[in-house]
Amino acid sequence: MADTAAARKSLESQLAELKTRQSRIVEDLAQPLDRDASEQAVEMEDDDSLRGQAALVAREIVSVTRALTRIEDGTYGQCVRCGAVIAPERLKARPEAALCIACARNEQ
Repeated sequence: MADTAAARKSLESQLAELKTRQSRIVEDLAQPLDRDASEQAVEMEDDDSLRGQAALVAREIVSVTRALTRIEDGTYGQCVRCGAVIAPERLKARPEAALCIACARNEQ
């Protein structure tokens, strides 16, 4: 079974970092646009990019939070699709992994 203490520590650290990034993005998006029209166009393009980043960060937060929940309920390290054990190397590389390699490949 997975080393849940190390995974929990890694996931909690990752979650804190993600929430910090999310907060910075929200702050950046809240900034008013420049009065100069050409500058506004650049800022609006930047905001579009930030919104994309915000969506990715939000998905990562959900993924990490779910992994922490699996630690709590004792199912961490078990594939949520087929129930197989997720390889320890995979969990070490991606502590938030919810799928075994076989199921993850089928997702693609």
